[in-house]
Amino acid sequence: MNFSEEYFDDEYDSISGEEEVKSKIKLCKELIEKGEIFSNIDFIEDTIQLCMEDDFVEDGLELVEALIQIAPYNSDAWQFKGVLLNNIFEFEEANKCFEKSLSLNPNDVETLINKSIAEDNLGLFDEAVNSLQRAMEIEPYNEEIHYNLGLLFEKKEKFEEAIKNFKNAIKIDPEYSEAWYELGFCNDNLDRFSEALKSYDKFLEIEPNSFTGWYNKGIVFIRMNEYEKALNAFELSIALKEDFASSWFNLGFAYYKLNRFNDALDAYKKAHQIDPYDETILFNMAQTYEELGNIHQAIKSYTQAIKLDSEYYEAYLGRGYCYDAVGKYQLALKDFNKAIALTSNPEDAWFAKADLEYSLGNLRASINSYLKAVEINPDNFNAWYKLAETYIEVGSWLDALNAYDQCLRIKPEHASSYYGKAKINFLLSRTQDAIDCLRKAFQLDPNIKNEFAREYPDVKTSKLFIKLIEENKS
Repeated sequence: MNFSEEYFDDEYDSISGEEEVKSKIKLCKELIEKGEIFSNIDFIEDTIQLCMEDDFVEDGLELVEALIQIAPYNSDAWQFKGVLLNNIFEFEEANKCFEKSLSLNPNDVETLINKSIAEDNLGLFDEAVNSLQRAMEIEPYNEEIHYNLGLLFEKKEKFEEAIKNFKNAIKIDPEYSEAWYELGFCNDNLDRFSEALKSYDKFLEIEPNSFTGWYNKGIVFIRMNEYEKALNAFELSIALKEDFASSWFNLGFAYYKLNRFNDALDAYKKAHQIDPYDETILFNMAQTYEELGNIHQAIKSYTQAIKLDSEYYEAYLGRGYCYDAVGKYQLALKDFNKAIALTSNPEDAWFAKADLEYSLGNLRASINSYLKAVEINPDNFNAWYKLAETYIEVGSWLDALNAYDQCLRIKPEHASSYYGKAKINFLLSRTQDAIDCLRKAFQLDPNIKNEFAREYPDVKTSKLFIKLIEENKS
């Protein structure tokens, strides 16, 4: 999945001037103790802003409380307190502070923007929108208002509305990199890949060192099946941030789709090294081991994924296939049964179990499992076809005919299903029905004539067969 800039700080290592901030905090506290707040309000306010920027929340709150005690009608102080409370997720109290600030200064745009953030986090979507719309009435050409409004709609997956607002922000400031980034994110979610790439390209033109920008661009290429281009994007992302597990993972996926399985495995191993608790990485590693023919290592990786997530349906299913491949049939059945129990849609697990039961000679059990698969998905052609063949083996001719009819409902031109019906109708002495089905099978696939001649050597010299052959000469 791609990242919205709102949830990922690209400036992951920007800790500058920390000692200077600490020194200013210490000085402010000394001034407060001396009762010299009034004469140093500007300095204290500047320091509180540094506390907000550099995440010195406790110190910032201590300073702002002292400021409010001396100057309770200072709207900026109430706004600062609200921002600091927002930063520690105390959104309800933060919202009260913003309301107090607005009661003192109703037209402060920054307070309205920050109030909308608190309201959004409290689940008050309409109120958050109203706060930003109030701000827009005051400053209609403030790009930050349009941007924040876009973020609100983006969170609600109202991508068209979000795009409209991000575009408004860009009209005001064409170099507003965050708006270009979110524009790419929204277009990607609407499957407008060309527009998403244009937006990310513009963002990267402004912020070429954004590892999440290159990562998101790579995700778009993957969704477009442009795996070579995706490789380049993920490699650039990794060059900018080597320990970004998501880029390593998707680099592995792109290699996998290009059938470069050894390269895929190396990338997945690096992702696992960075994030050893991500079961999806282990699952993809297991699939890659399967492609490389290393079934035992695939089983090990599936098992590790299951240890991290005991309800990982796909991992049980994958491990079951592997156990089946190495002849550990009871373990395979156990995994398939576990997979069936874990999901409300275990179609694939029932089908896999049915195939295994058939291979073990448990035909009746196999029939029951195929029936479970088609109960979940009546359009599962392969399950119906195998069900028909299994019914034939146990002598349930009418059930087999019904299963073939279901096959032909799904694939009306399936020659082998007509041929299967023809053989059953011959057994049931329904000669005309058998001839009609055989004629249709020959029309759809002339090669079935040879199969019929091999299976019924005594018939190939009959006048009926010769007549059918003559009718269906290609």
